[in-house]
Amino acid sequence: MGFTIGGIREIRSGSRRRGRSSECTAVAEFTGLWGWDVAPGARTAAGTCSCGRADCPAPGAHPLDFAPVVPAGATLDEVTQAWGEFPGAAVMLPVGRAFDIIEVAEPAGRRALVRLERMGLPVGPVAATPDGRAHFFVAPGAAAELPELLYRMGWDDAALDLHGLGTGRYITAPPSDRAGLGPVHWLRSPALDSATKPPAARLLLGTLAYVAHRSRA
Repeated sequence: MGFTIGGIREIRSGSRRRGRSSECTAVAEFTGLWGWDVAPGARTAAGTCSCGRADCPAPGAHPLDFAPVVPAGATLDEVTQAWGEFPGAAVMLPVGRAFDIIEVAEPAGRRALVRLERMGLPVGPVAATPDGRAHFFVAPGAAAELPELLYRMGWDDAALDLHGLGTGRYITAPPSDRAGLGPVHWLRSPALDSATKPPAARLLLGTLAYVAHRSRA
């Protein structure tokens, strides 16, 4: 099954076709090395979402509801076959299974990442989106625990630009673009020790909250 809207020619342009092999390789890495499920996602072409809905609430920023998830453990051959059914699809990762996400503004995320690495704290993958957000991968369950963790650390009454994304949410993964705004890229690429077992949120949260708070000053 392929995309069936008028904008399909733009989505399946020559540049997209040339990029398909790199996306298949990325998906196979996510499924085979890191144990992540991957969902084919929508893209935008000329402002139209490839899902086919004229009233789409999140053009180019959601999984395709008619496309099955490529499961963790899928090989490159299996990924290539599955992705071939949805040419031009964005690479999206379901949150709440292998990891949760702590999201902050990208400038704050970059500063926090430097601090965390200098302190020698465990850090998982970190992605940056084209709309200026940073996604820190942490152990699953963090989104539900976030209010309590912030309370214990004394940040419960602070207006922080810091959010937890958990079960039911999806993020766009490199090398795909999101919402037609541009590509998502890694600030810190996945590594074997941190991608398969992302760190507990409490190890990062103090630094993230502090930097997010300072960014508001």
